[in-house]
Amino acid sequence: MDVPVALDATLWDEPTTGIGQYTRCLASALTAAQVPLLRLGAKVSGEHPRTQRSATLFTLGELPGLLRRLHAPLYHAHGNFNLPLARSATRTVVTVHDLIPLLLPDTVSRAFRLQFRIWLGHTLEIADQVICVSEVTRRALLDRFALPPERVHVVHNGVDHVAAHPLDDEARALLASLHLPARYVLFAGALDVRKNVSVVLDACEALHRAGRSVPLVLAGQRWFGSGPVESRLAALRAAGVPLHPVGFQPAKVLYALMAHADAFVFPSRYEGFGLPPLEAMWSGTPAVVSNQGALPEVCGPSAIQVHPDDGEGLAQAMARLTRDPAERRHRAEAGQAWARRFTWARAAKETAEVYARALASGVTRF
Repeated sequence: MDVPVALDATLWDEPTTGIGQYTRCLASALTAAQVPLLRLGAKVSGEHPRTQRSATLFTLGELPGLLRRLHAPLYHAHGNFNLPLARSATRTVVTVHDLIPLLLPDTVSRAFRLQFRIWLGHTLEIADQVICVSEVTRRALLDRFALPPERVHVVHNGVDHVAAHPLDDEARALLASLHLPARYVLFAGALDVRKNVSVVLDACEALHRAGRSVPLVLAGQRWFGSGPVESRLAALRAAGVPLHPVGFQPAKVLYALMAHADAFVFPSRYEGFGLPPLEAMWSGTPAVVSNQGALPEVCGPSAIQVHPDDGEGLAQAMARLTRDPAERRHRAEAGQAWARRFTWARAAKETAEVYARALASGVTRF
């Protein structure tokens, strides 16, 4: 592609967000594929940072004029919306990661839910082409909005960014500093209602009472609705259940935690994609996921699937993977082979094809 693509970089400098990671990984792969980029709206990075202004003010107030001055033929918004309010000569693509505020309204604040509904509806009217990160997200979008199906495309995320954080001596030292048990099961994700940490705690408590305790490490930050989970965590730890919350960890430590775990558990009630279990599988760790949302699509048949309300089934899966090395090895090998199919190079190629469709949808005039 010869024309420069203006890229929504409003979350580029946000290390704890999945969309920020999506932006950085996709941009790197597009650059490697010789697609020229202009990163717009990051806090400090890129060609046109927004500095102290909010992402919303930048998108509404500055982005339209900036696109005109740059004579940008194409703009790709990454955060479910983030398009200007009006159509212009610039063709537009938007990536929709999920519809969680609409599908699970109790898992987000009322203010965010309202903002999401308004912005997404308007963005879909403006966008020339739409990328969804899973078929599940695409179906949910088409079920709720009157969009021509040929404008909505599935481009799965990559997972090979894990290779950029090798298990080196520094990672091993950081892991040792957490003073964790030699063997454990890992959960990684925000401690919110949607991630369903409560059923993981149910499983751990049941195993402890049955005399088959499985140490659990929880890596993740506080989030909307995490208060009850944190309170229960403290109570179970006081009762002797082997739980080890380590909070948010940088990528180098997180991937070391994944590589050392006997299993990775992720019984989320809904994911538009579900990157953490795929990262664990790429690292050679078997995964137990829920059978809801995009997790079956993304994690495939090698991951054990349980209903998100099935604490007993989750407990049984955890017990098997920690006590049966043959099953653990089989699922680890199969899961790693499955995960290696998800590359950012493939995502960049398919994204560039959507760019070509958007540019072909009309003549750009300035």
